[in-house]
Amino acid sequence: MTNLERYPYLESRNAQGEAMPRPLLPLTLQYDRQSVAVDGLLDTGATVNVLPYEIGLALGCTWSERLRAVALTGNLARYAARVIPLIGIVGQLTPVPLIFAWTQAENVPLILGQVNFFAEFDVCFFGSSLAFEIQPKGSRPSD
Repeated sequence: MTNLERYPYLESRNAQGEAMPRPLLPLTLQYDRQSVAVDGLLDTGATVNVLPYEIGLALGCTWSERLRAVALTGNLARYAARVIPLIGIVGQLTPVPLIFAWTQAENVPLILGQVNFFAEFDVCFFGSSLAFEIQPKGSRPSD
């Protein structure tokens, strides 16, 4: 398996319909025997990973089985959320366990935040090139 992957920013539309390049990472999420391919927004300012409600349902998750509640902040604070462990697969990199706050909010992006995406991966953004590189934690040689 490789230790480094490079991705271009992908265009998405804002509320006004304008195209905006964003660091969206294509990855596969697994829960039990189900998997789903998604694009996750790399958000260094987000405290936690956030899983939209419809993606959790597509993975076969059941809301009533998620016993541990978690409080979200910002524009998601008004929605209930539950902790859910998933497996994340990024390109050819080794799969890693990712913990998500599964929110009942709909029409929100899948967010990859500090807990625990950025604890598992090192990411280098090249804003002027509209690209980013990602590698598993600890795979970078010491400086």
